[in-house]
Amino acid sequence: MTKLAFYGIDAIGLKAREELLPGRLIVIEGTDGVGRSTQLSLLRPWLESHGYAVLDTEMTRSELVGAGLKKAKEGHTLGPITLNLFYATDFVDRFEGQILPALRAGFIVLTDRYIYSLIARALVRGADLTWLRGIYGLALKPDAVFYLKISIEELIPRVLANGGFDYWESGMDMRLGADLYESFVHYQSLMLAEYEKMCGEFGFQVIDASQPAELVVEQLKYSILPLLPQG
Repeated sequence: MTKLAFYGIDAIGLKAREELLPGRLIVIEGTDGVGRSTQLSLLRPWLESHGYAVLDTEMTRSELVGAGLKKAKEGHTLGPITLNLFYATDFVDRFEGQILPALRAGFIVLTDRYIYSLIARALVRGADLTWLRGIYGLALKPDAVFYLKISIEELIPRVLANGGFDYWESGMDMRLGADLYESFVHYQSLMLAEYEKMCGEFGFQVIDASQPAELVVEQLKYSILPLLPQG
């Protein structure tokens, strides 16, 4: 059963209603191109083959603002505060409308990124940490957070092999370099530094993402198996 523990206040009132969440909340974290989506695509059928109902979710899947956020990013004109609020709205809507109902129903919820990436992205764009903790304090503490760790040197060829550098994931809105490559290296270095700071505070289970995907998923399965409901 997912413990009713929050990073801030119980804004939705779950404790007041003495609500039970028989599902499990499992987070896969890491920077762009590290292989999160690949791992979720391998974990879902594995869990389903063992009889578990699974929900997978990721950023920009909110019915309320997901499509609008994607559209707004196409123009490359969003300011940092607007971008942060867009992502916060997307998260809260998915948290209330997707994640909590699935946990109530006993699902295993696999989420591609959680509040940690959102906080890291906001911090490197100059947001106030106290403000961010206030926004994301309603988030339920997951049963496990797996951080797929990789170096910049190992990350670059993966990104190039999967379509090249993305404007936002390269921090081009922050003018961090003369071109996409230079900005990507600078931005992702800042992001990786933020993840490193979070490892101890949020209890990340660190996995070496430079390994082949089939080895990474076996480590994930080994760590997830004891967390699953039995019987």
